[in-house]
Amino acid sequence: MQPIEFCDKVSESFKNLCEAANIGYTSFERTTNKHHAVAVNELWNKLLNNGYLYKGEHEGWYAVSDEAFYASNQVHEIVDEKTGEKVMVSIESGQRVEWTSEKNYKFKLSAFGDRLLEWIEQNPNAIVPINRKNEVTSWIKAGLADLSVSRLRSRLDWGIPVPNDPEHTIYVWLDALTNYLTATGYPWNKDSKNKEFFPPDVQVVGKDIVRFHAIYWPAFLMAAELPLPKQILAHAHWTMGKQKMSKSRGNVADPFQVMKDYGVDPVRYYLVRDGGLADDGDYSEEMIHTRYKKDLAGQLGNLLNRTTGKALIPSGILPVKKDTAIDPNDESIHKTIMETAENFDRAFENREFSRAYTYVFDMLSQANKHFTDNEPWKLVKNPEEKIRLDTVLFYSLEACRIAGILLQPAMPSKMDGLLTRLGVPESDRYFKNACELTQTERAVGDDEIVLFPRIK
Repeated sequence: MQPIEFCDKVSESFKNLCEAANIGYTSFERTTNKHHAVAVNELWNKLLNNGYLYKGEHEGWYAVSDEAFYASNQVHEIVDEKTGEKVMVSIESGQRVEWTSEKNYKFKLSAFGDRLLEWIEQNPNAIVPINRKNEVTSWIKAGLADLSVSRLRSRLDWGIPVPNDPEHTIYVWLDALTNYLTATGYPWNKDSKNKEFFPPDVQVVGKDIVRFHAIYWPAFLMAAELPLPKQILAHAHWTMGKQKMSKSRGNVADPFQVMKDYGVDPVRYYLVRDGGLADDGDYSEEMIHTRYKKDLAGQLGNLLNRTTGKALIPSGILPVKKDTAIDPNDESIHKTIMETAENFDRAFENREFSRAYTYVFDMLSQANKHFTDNEPWKLVKNPEEKIRLDTVLFYSLEACRIAGILLQPAMPSKMDGLLTRLGVPESDRYFKNACELTQTERAVGDDEIVLFPRIK
């Protein structure tokens, strides 16, 4: 199989996953795209003309799997468990390295240590979470060596040739990182539609490639006189049984199957709620089941079904609270509902996604308790308690509505069903609408829905 055939196959699998998981994208970039080669050539020439590229002798520990060179303090010797042979591996990735010496192009990374530290100091949230920021800072302070940015074509013919020097291939990370520019139409002109998206507000990467994105990438951009990402968010990994996922161990997950078993939106919710940012998250189908049963069906689905049933709202008109006075029995739930959107927003801005969703489900838990404690199934039998019944239902319905708005990024399809059931028009499904209480009556949606049906 030729490299391009293999890449086509892998690329298609990621596209299929995006489609299955309801993930949209502006462009699906591959380094084999012709317009990407144009962007890489433009950036290379910019670096060259600005005096940051030169040809020189390069030697060091090279990991083929990582496609990276490592300094002597970044490798150590271990004994291969299978062969008993002593080998050198990267401390960071654990991949085997070999001493390599060749003549190639180098980027003057050593010239950017102080500028990178200054950038991080002046932008405290440039790299998050803080443990990744501390890692990057320590790497920079340890000293940056000039970076090899090409390989001999005789050793690496899979890649973009160096402009005007076809004996060399552009180093994979300079090539790959340029994709972020390529996606915006770089090199830009007056007709570039996506130029406004660079620099990104948040650039999301895995913790294993934070060095390339938080040191090399900003240095390349500085050298090319281009703006830097406003924030680099480096997430942790998923483990299984507290061990790194590995096909040889058999501890891997099939995302297509798990979405088939639990539904797309519940799996998306689980991944955001329990995925690790600073520390690895431990993947567990048992936990997916727990989240589904406890959070989604038990709290959100249960409250929606109880409050929108014909037994409590025979008119089909969802009540609003017309009296500005707050009953002492409602003070706690009123306060929680009014604070949830703000707390959610603050947590998101701090990239504390699990905490954000905790606020939502704490609100729903409290709303369920408020509903049960006030026994609306008894209030509905007494016409004199109509105002109190409407007030109790109002708070339960508001908790569902606000949760529905805030949960849309993770569960767009399910929350569309919930908000439709609550009669919320599409124009009122924005964050600002979750920050205020409903003032006008709405008709309940026509169809009763079971948002989260019982799973086997």
